[in-house]
Amino acid sequence: MEIYKTLKNHLEKIDIIQDGAWINLVAPTEKEVIDLSKTLKIEKESLMAALDTEERPRIEVEDNEILIIVDVPYIEKNKTTNSGVSYTTLPLGIIVTKENIITVSSASLSLIEIFKSGIVKGALSNNIISFVLQLLHRNSTNFLIYLRNIEKQSKEWERELYQSMRNRELLGLLELEKSLVYFSTSLKTNESVLERMGRMAFIKENLDDAEFLEEVIIENKQAIEMAKIYSDVLSVVMEVFASVISNNFNMLMKRLTAITIVMAVPNILSGLWGMNVAVPFGEHSIGFPIILGIISLISIMTALLLHRKQLL
Repeated sequence: MEIYKTLKNHLEKIDIIQDGAWINLVAPTEKEVIDLSKTLKIEKESLMAALDTEERPRIEVEDNEILIIVDVPYIEKNKTTNSGVSYTTLPLGIIVTKENIITVSSASLSLIEIFKSGIVKGALSNNIISFVLQLLHRNSTNFLIYLRNIEKQSKEWERELYQSMRNRELLGLLELEKSLVYFSTSLKTNESVLERMGRMAFIKENLDDAEFLEEVIIENKQAIEMAKIYSDVLSVVMEVFASVISNNFNMLMKRLTAITIVMAVPNILSGLWGMNVAVPFGEHSIGFPIILGIISLISIMTALLLHRKQLL
C-alpha cells in the first residue's frame, strides 16, 4: 500500500492516511484489504472487486462511496513468439469517498506509475473528482498510445513475413489481433461507464468536471474507432498472408511433383535395363553409354516440357 498527497501543488508520498490523500493498492493481501476497509469505513467487496481479472467495468454509487471499475491497457511478455510484447487489459478499481481516493489493481500499471511520478498536470489529490477524471482521461490516452504501438509492431511483423513466411511472424500478428479484440471490448465497456458518470449528480453539479468528462468520452470514442480500423486492417493482412502461404505451398508441391516425374524416367529405364530380359544394345559394349544418353535426353525433354507448362 502506498499513500500520496498533494503538498504545495506537488504529489508526495506520505506515511499515514490523511484527508485528501490518494491510496494505491497493488495486489493487496487480505489483511491489507480488511485493515483499510475498517480504517476508511468502506466495503471490503469494493476493494476486492478489481482484483478479479475477469471483472467487467461498471460504476456503483453507495451512501458514502463511489466504486468505478474501468479496464486499463497492460503490457506483458509475448509468450507465443518469445519475442516482443503483447497487449491485454486489466481492471482498475477507483473508490471515491468524501475524503480520499483509493485505486486497486492486481498488478503494477503504467497508468498509475505515471501519476506517482507527478508528471500529470492538474492531478491534485485534494480535488478528488478532478483527480478521478484525470485518471480516466490518461487511461484513454494510454489506449491511443498502445494502439499506435500495435500498429508499428504489426508493420514490423509484415515486413518480416514478406521475407520469411514463417509461423513465428504469423503467430505474432495473431497475438496483436487478439490484443485489438481485448482493447475494443474494454473501450466499449469503459464508454458505458463514462456515459453513466455524465448523468450523475456529482459530475453535473460542477460545469468544469462535466466538460472535462466530455473530453474523456471523446478521447475514448477516438480510441474505439482506431481499434476498429486497426483490427479490420490486421484481419485483411492475416487473410492475405494466409492465402500467400497456401499458394506458396501449392507451388512447392507442384515443383516437387515435377521433379519426381523427371527423376522417375531414369529409374524406369535403368530398371528395365537391369532386368534379365533382352534389351536394345544389350549385346554391344557401347550399349550402356547409348542407353545413358537416351535416358538423359528423355529426362531433359521431360524437364523442358514441364518448364513450358510452368510446373518446374
